[in-house]
Amino acid sequence: MRSIQFIFLLGIVVFNHQACGGTTDRKKITEINSIEGMVVDTTKEKTFSLNPVDTSIQYIMGKFEPSEDSNFIEVDIYYADRPGMFIRKDVYSAFVKMDSAAREDGIVFQIRSAARNFEYQKGIWERKWTGKTTIENGEKLNETTPDPVQRALKILKYSSMPGSSRHHWGTDIDLNSFSNSWFESGEGKRLYDWLEENGPEYGFRQPYTAKGAERPDGYNEERWHWSFYPVADILTEVASRHLKDSMIDGFKGAETATKIGVVKRYVLGINPQLLTE
Repeated sequence: MRSIQFIFLLGIVVFNHQACGGTTDRKKITEINSIEGMVVDTTKEKTFSLNPVDTSIQYIMGKFEPSEDSNFIEVDIYYADRPGMFIRKDVYSAFVKMDSAAREDGIVFQIRSAARNFEYQKGIWERKWTGKTTIENGEKLNETTPDPVQRALKILKYSSMPGSSRHHWGTDIDLNSFSNSWFESGEGKRLYDWLEENGPEYGFRQPYTAKGAERPDGYNEERWHWSFYPVADILTEVASRHLKDSMIDGFKGAETATKIGVVKRYVLGINPQLLTE
């Protein structure tokens, strides 16, 4: 499916060449899973220093507390729009380096959202489901969309079902604005163009590109959403093999997950280049 060399062990952790420091060759990353015992042969030209990666289903589904996880760190307010956001330490290290380089070119990033666990995502989802939070054009879904599947599909234009969000992983960040149009001119376009050109050097890629023939499914385009792919790549692979629609449960409207096919259409409905490299 992709290219990272890893073998699966107990679906729990991936250790880099020097688990808590030093530069790690992506070709040396291994992961072992006794359930499937399969090997995916892959290569990456970039090298990154990675912390251990928990590949359990509990982690994939965000059923943990980032503030209590030793591999996470709170984002300094210097880089964020508010205190209290957490992110993986390896992602944060890469972001800080990228931010420093961007500032030299007159680009200033602001993290608007980082890690969101299951309960956090549940709050976002259920507020939209019940109409407490309106969606586009001030629409209250509890009033306009009684059909559960159609209601879920409207939320899924931009928001993930709890248990299926990339933000659970601590690898993904939202930057500066939640409006695609902001990135089409002026400061926003300069920032977006810089990210497109330089983001991959620091491990950051845009998972939700414009929808079309190559990406017919998934969330609408999100120019603000960037993923640290040296880690997210591993977790996407694990999710593709172990996360099932039937596991998506525990919130209002969860029964629609199997009818919609959330894993295939949304978890894996990302930039196709990130599924084939």
